Amino acid sequence: MSEWMKKSPLEWEDYVYKEVRVIACEKEYKGWLLTTDPVSANIVLVNFLEDGRLSVTGIMGHSVQTVETISEGDHRVREKLMHVFASGDCKGYSPEDLEEKRTSLKKWLEKNHIPVTEQGDAQRTLCVAGVLTIDPPYAPENCSSSNEIILSRIQDLIQGHLSASQ
Repeated sequence: MSEWMKKSPLEWEDYVYKEVRVIACEKEYKGWLLTTDPVSANIVLVNFLEDGRLSVTGIMGHSVQTVETISEGDHRVREKLMHVFASGDCKGYSPEDLEEKRTSLKKWLEKNHIPVTEQGDAQRTLCVAGVLTIDPPYAPENCSSSNEIILSRIQDLIQGHLSASQ
């Protein structure tokens, strides 16, 4: 088992959003480390191409021999990386609109005695009963949960809330 596989997810987190050099199966990869899968240790590297496009490379965790940091990157690179796979759903909304939608939905859920908290760095994600999250722009399709029953019921409630508020 390689040194990379022996590391913990907290140790892998030290490499996230940094430019790295990865040696895997006698091949060298360079790029910005976007994420590491906590189960398989797979790595996702992103490279920004000159024409504005992206190159995304997945490296199987079991093949990784070494990972070394090349550079730390700045806040602009971090912002770009954070939004690589973000859906375009939020692009039509201003920050004020999203704040209003979040506040309205949160108040409505609380009014209906559904436990809801805010989470994340910017407190943009709503968390329902600790088992479901709702990301911007706070529509039924922005819900995520491993419990399908709760997911379905909350999505139906949100759809009802959206229909009533229009």
